[in-house]
Amino acid sequence: MPQPVTALGLTTGHAPFVEEARHRGELYIEQAYNLYSPENHDSWRRLYQRMQPRWERYANDHFLKGIEALDLSPDRVPRLADINRRLLPLTGFQAKPVSGYVPGFLFFDCLRRREFPTTITIRPADRMDYLPEPDIFHDVAGHVPMHTERAFADTLVRFGDCAHTAVEITASVRDPKERARRLTNIIKAMSRFFWFTVEFGLMRGPRGACAYGSGLLSSYGELEHAIQSAEVQRYPVQLEWLINQGAEIDHYQPLLFIVDSFDHLFELVDQLERWMRAGKLDNVAPGLPEIAESDLRSFLDAPVPA
Repeated sequence: MPQPVTALGLTTGHAPFVEEARHRGELYIEQAYNLYSPENHDSWRRLYQRMQPRWERYANDHFLKGIEALDLSPDRVPRLADINRRLLPLTGFQAKPVSGYVPGFLFFDCLRRREFPTTITIRPADRMDYLPEPDIFHDVAGHVPMHTERAFADTLVRFGDCAHTAVEITASVRDPKERARRLTNIIKAMSRFFWFTVEFGLMRGPRGACAYGSGLLSSYGELEHAIQSAEVQRYPVQLEWLINQGAEIDHYQPLLFIVDSFDHLFELVDQLERWMRAGKLDNVAPGLPEIAESDLRSFLDAPVPA
């Protein structure tokens, strides 16, 4: 006999509520907070408890202020409605619950509207250290505190603008294969940029390099490794490297880039768009990440800006 939904909770990979929404083709959903099991809340508590001292030591000050501003609970999975009520007056951003992977253009378009696609499931108790897909701890505890900082939030919006620019500048390419080729390269460049900044970025701080990337801020092991390990190469950020450096997800990052400030990061996104318009993203270095057909199709099917 199948288990009732409430017994399974909202565990990554074992969440009937989410799986049924995906089956119905529903990307944007509700959090369904009453479905979280005691085990789900315990996973959040354990994750938060062990990350807190590492945040205090290795995270940037804006992130720490964001944790305080959002009043995240250390003991229970947070309600997105409560987070959004505190976040909206600060930067206009909102956490938007989703049923799973959001194709590239739709994801960047959400950022442009100051909406952050947010996974509602949480990793199981036996997968505390690594999960290849996002969960609510990565999205809420890793990403969302940074959305309380105005300059960073504005940078995400600017990044969303770049997706619309990509559609605009390739719309006039008559050969469908050539348009797909150019878009594939542009998407690869944007993905690498996002990976090495928003996900795994470092910033100069008064005590040396500190983390602002969510992939670091939600990983107990990699956060310390990124700052302390002699195995990691840390370089001042250069756009040429960001768009041509392969991004791999299955191990600690051996190469990280340091920005001076979020104003600096905003300027880099501006530069990325200028390079896009100049054709400098049409032929980036091959390699990871591979661009999924759903991501490419989301750009090909997007409406051309008027």
